[in-house]
Amino acid sequence: MPNMGDSRFEKSVIFICAHSAEGAMGLIINKPTPDLKITDLLKQLKIKPSGQVPAIRVHFGGPVENGRGFVLHSTDYTLPDATLAVSESFGMTATLTVLEDIAAGRGPRDSLLALGYAGWGPGQLEAEIQNNGWLTCDAPHDLVFNADDTGKWVHALKVLGINPLMLSSEGGRA
Repeated sequence: MPNMGDSRFEKSVIFICAHSAEGAMGLIINKPTPDLKITDLLKQLKIKPSGQVPAIRVHFGGPVENGRGFVLHSTDYTLPDATLAVSESFGMTATLTVLEDIAAGRGPRDSLLALGYAGWGPGQLEAEIQNNGWLTCDAPHDLVFNADDTGKWVHALKVLGINPLMLSSEGGRA
């Protein structure tokens, strides 16, 4: 929402990967890192591609543990005991194996790589939503994996039927 007050989250689209009584964890899916490509990351991790590496964008996933990588992906790929089944359509894996599989052409059909994550303590996300800090919507496949990161925020608002020009920093209660 316009009144967020934290520039790291300005016009952010966050895919919530886990939510429980202990808190919530999500990945910002619309803020690619300007200077880091997957090929650079693979080289840094000493993973040698065995063919053409897919053009997977590396994103700023959030301010927590920003040196740690997370791959949000389609469910055609899973690693036993390593892939979190986020929903029927999305999985998340945070191991080197998923990057090795991507480099070898055995990775998921669709994926998004994020460094770091957004995290909330118990009840924190719910309170921020109640205080008009966030809007929530379903996550269609094309919203998450669409190549146009700059359009994801507007796309998410359209999923809700909201014109971005109609947003207000003031919240109300009925």
